[in-house]
Amino acid sequence: MELAFIPSPSRGVLYLGPVPLRGYAFCIIIGVFVAVWLGNRRWVARGGRVGTVADIAVWAVPFGLIGGRLYHVITDYQLYFSEGCDWVDAFKIWEGGLGIWGAIAFGALGAWIGCRRRGIALPAYADAVAPGIALAQAVGRWGNWFNQELYGKPTDLPWALEITSSSDGRIPGTYHPTFLYESLWCIGVAVLVIWADRRFRLGHGRAFALYVAAYCAGRGWIEYMRVDDAHHVLGLRLNVWTAILVFLLAVTYLVVSSRMRPGREDVVEPGAAATGGEADGTEKADAAGEDGGPAHGTGADEPGSGADAEAGLRDEAKNGAGSGKKP
Repeated sequence: MELAFIPSPSRGVLYLGPVPLRGYAFCIIIGVFVAVWLGNRRWVARGGRVGTVADIAVWAVPFGLIGGRLYHVITDYQLYFSEGCDWVDAFKIWEGGLGIWGAIAFGALGAWIGCRRRGIALPAYADAVAPGIALAQAVGRWGNWFNQELYGKPTDLPWALEITSSSDGRIPGTYHPTFLYESLWCIGVAVLVIWADRRFRLGHGRAFALYVAAYCAGRGWIEYMRVDDAHHVLGLRLNVWTAILVFLLAVTYLVVSSRMRPGREDVVEPGAAATGGEADGTEKADAAGEDGGPAHGTGADEPGSGADAEAGLRDEAKNGAGSGKKP
């Protein structure tokens, strides 16, 4: 007899009048807001403008949703294109089914387009939003709880997840809450990236690479615990192989980038830096005017100044021109 367990919601959708509020979509939306909020704070702290992260997210988020859905549909095509299945269900993103690998890849493409339109380097932007993305994943994983999906092997641990639905091949019982494991892991990844970024001043995309590597390390063992249907290659789930490959690529980038481009970018948003520099120059000019006389034209009253020298050259030119007309 189970003394304790995590109950699953009786349904994954609530109705506000005729409007359905789906738990899965709600978690995704909250995650996006968290990522933009934290990314904006980090971007401004590094010298960027307020609102830039949100402007670029307008490109990154839709691309990420499309990429995440494409990866899920391609790797689980049998759910939509097998006999007896309705291919229209492939477009029902609100019912669950987003592959993080496709979401990050296509989201990066959308972010690159947004960064290019604003003259911003993608690696600097990626570093700013990396921990926010991890927190967005932590929140988004609770959408799987609403849908009673992506759980692990049977267990009687006190934190086991109770599955009550018997649809789509589910067997009611208590299982490892892999959605919770991944949510907690993503929170740890966000904390790790923020700490490492402050400690080592990561730049040129290395904070983002650290996030990718740390997430893949956790996703590998969490994926291994899942019992839902998946394609296997050499005895391992496809997503496990993907996690291993992406982990190696991220670590390689960390090592190579730290050697080729050490340190952090001095300027992340050229327009914001230029504006700040002009403001500083104006303040210095005003201060000079208050302390040492008028701010404008002071050089003309000082012997040997640039303005005095220019005036002398003009006078010599006039004298020379006048002497040429006299015998």
